[in-house]
Amino acid sequence: MKLPLTPLLFVLALVLPSFAAAQAPIPAPPELNAKGYLLIDFNTRQVLAESNADAPLEPASLTKIMTAYVVFRELAAGKIHLDDRVTVSEKAWRTGGSRMFIEVGTQVSVENLLKGMIIQSGNDASVALAEYVAGSVDAFANLMNDHARRLGMTNSHFTNPNGLPDPELYTTARDIARVAMAVIDEFPQYYSWYSTREFTYNNITQPNRNPLLRRDESADGVKTGYTQAAGYCLVGSAKRDEMRLVSVVMGSPSPNARAEASLALLNHGFRFYESHRLYPAAEVVQNLRLWFGEQEALPVGPATDVYVTIPRGSYAQLSARLEKAVELRAPIERGTRIGDLVIDFGKQELTRVPLVALVTVPEGGLLRQAKDSILRLF
Repeated sequence: MKLPLTPLLFVLALVLPSFAAAQAPIPAPPELNAKGYLLIDFNTRQVLAESNADAPLEPASLTKIMTAYVVFRELAAGKIHLDDRVTVSEKAWRTGGSRMFIEVGTQVSVENLLKGMIIQSGNDASVALAEYVAGSVDAFANLMNDHARRLGMTNSHFTNPNGLPDPELYTTARDIARVAMAVIDEFPQYYSWYSTREFTYNNITQPNRNPLLRRDESADGVKTGYTQAAGYCLVGSAKRDEMRLVSVVMGSPSPNARAEASLALLNHGFRFYESHRLYPAAEVVQNLRLWFGEQEALPVGPATDVYVTIPRGSYAQLSARLEKAVELRAPIERGTRIGDLVIDFGKQELTRVPLVALVTVPEGGLLRQAKDSILRLF
């Protein structure tokens, strides 16, 4: 949904009129029985509700979101393949807790191990994948921590791929949301597995443990977790129309409590907020005057999709302005930052994204340069 733009004059910012209307205040998020929680808009990364979101907590099987992310990265790099056959070690076979029931000495495809870990929450599958990717669980944990640092997960530390209790294994609601969103964003071809209702391996069919898949038709992920120390945890994701929300609940006292808390968060976000893509990446927002080039008009647009999250029913309070950094003179390369596209909500700046040249324009010939030199005098 695009905000209209009128012609930009000289180097002044363009301001669209704002049609502000009185808005009823958004009620406080529901009180939840959890040690920490977070609700965030996937497209804008705007936090809609949180409590103790930066407190280090035991993640239990939420750890497997990071495990999957590391394996997905290895697949994307071509270092491993979905049809690779992994020989199951005794260590993987003996791993306790939830299992996909792989047998020692057998060979299982990477794809089946991933599905067994994602859908069935197999601890044994997690260890088998870790050993195949990195040679050992400890080496794989180092990869997990490397990716955590790269993703900005500053309050997390991983020691194993499955989340079994360890005093040095911890994360936060904000950090685990970050890697969950990275999975959704970077690997949509694999993310669909998180909404698979059941998986059969070795003639054993097990259901997906995520209760949101059975209680909310818009939910399509992500992962549950439980240990006695961690309590009941759940990372949820749901999409309605253009809006995707990600919820994190950690340390609930029961399976039903984590499900109810997750649904309460998601329903609060969808009920009281709305999300819009105002401008697609690389779409022409304005044609600006370019001096001394082969053409007079330079098409410019945002370098990335422009999304906003606003209180429901308040779209009319949005306004857009183009802030141009410099006078435009050829030659100019495609991708050169021209300035910023700024979106305001009422009198408050909501977001800004780089505004870039969408084409390359070389310097014009002598006639064009002479003409523009004269025009600039007036």
